[in-house]
Amino acid sequence: MILLQSPSRFLLQILQDRVLSGDKGVDIDCHTVEFDDLRYHIQFSMRNPKVMVLSVALPLPPPEAILYDGLPLGAIEAIKAAYGPVVQILDPPKDGFDLTMKINLTKLPPDEEQRNAVLTQIASVREVVLGAPLKLLLKHLASKTVAPNVDKLVALVHRPNESFFVAPQADKVTVVYPMRFQDSIDIVLATSFLQEFVEARRTAALNNAPSCMWSPAPPLELKGVPSDALNANAGFVTFVVFPRHVEGKKLDKTVWSLLTFHAYVSYHVKCSEGFMHTRMRRRVESLIQALDRAKSDAEKLKKLVSGGSFKRLSLNNDGNSRH
Repeated sequence: MILLQSPSRFLLQILQDRVLSGDKGVDIDCHTVEFDDLRYHIQFSMRNPKVMVLSVALPLPPPEAILYDGLPLGAIEAIKAAYGPVVQILDPPKDGFDLTMKINLTKLPPDEEQRNAVLTQIASVREVVLGAPLKLLLKHLASKTVAPNVDKLVALVHRPNESFFVAPQADKVTVVYPMRFQDSIDIVLATSFLQEFVEARRTAALNNAPSCMWSPAPPLELKGVPSDALNANAGFVTFVVFPRHVEGKKLDKTVWSLLTFHAYVSYHVKCSEGFMHTRMRRRVESLIQALDRAKSDAEKLKKLVSGGSFKRLSLNNDGNSRH
């Protein structure tokens, strides 16, 4: 199974090309969209070729998700901690976007390895911004505490008009996903996939992974949540994360895996659907070939039978032949 990568490859390629171009450059003004409707607006000017203006539009939040000035909890602090003096947040952001940043490439570290690390981090702005509240909660879990001024159940946006829920405690964090799909085939495949996903977690090789459960009805952690937020047609998936899952370098990987879990499932559902369509087409093609071979064999047999000539003898002819 494939895991989605955190950096935007398109954004990272633009940044690397601009760093390597020296003082030369061309005007760039382009838009790009990533999965779950995350939009970027990238701008470079020839007057200042080493400064990029990056605007980010996050997925449309549902009513239950709480934002602060249009951004998730802790997003501003996470941007400052991740990028330092390289990035300046512009307030207000450009129209139609939730965040606008001015990125000064002249302030990148001189060391090539460190510079590439910073560029990769900039291209991972999705994880930095949308993953900020989840990372905050899991950081406190690592120290076996609960973040202050945080509700017992936090709704975090991850798709347009959809959220997943986090219930933080000192010894564990419970993460619940209402799984929604639009296509009826996707619903069937996703339900089967998630049930197998839970069964796979029970194998001995995955004993150290977070516990995983699937249920057709909302779990008890979602008691009191508005019914509109619980409208799931593929059931509910629950992960229980313990401090050992967020120790050291495990934290960033856990945050990204939880943040993109729905996209991960959607990707493999579409891959499964495409694989089955391919198998069906191949099967139909083989049946057509078998029918064509049977048809040609029947035609050969027909020609063979009709190719011989038979002469019918009458009774008169038979008598004359005796004389």
